[in-house]
Amino acid sequence: MLGILWGIVVVLVAFWALGLVLHIAGNLIHAVLLIAIALAIYNFFKARDV
Repeated sequence: MLGILWGIVVVLVAFWALGLVLHIAGNLIHAVLLIAIALAIYNFFKARDV
């Protein structure tokens, strides 16, 4: 499960970076970044509990 979440985080950050460089999707890019950060934080705390 952790591998899947980290994969999602990487993909979301990659889309954010692509949108930042190409200036596409406007505010949607920032929402995607927030989701990626939230998943990374969730992953961090989930891994510490194990």
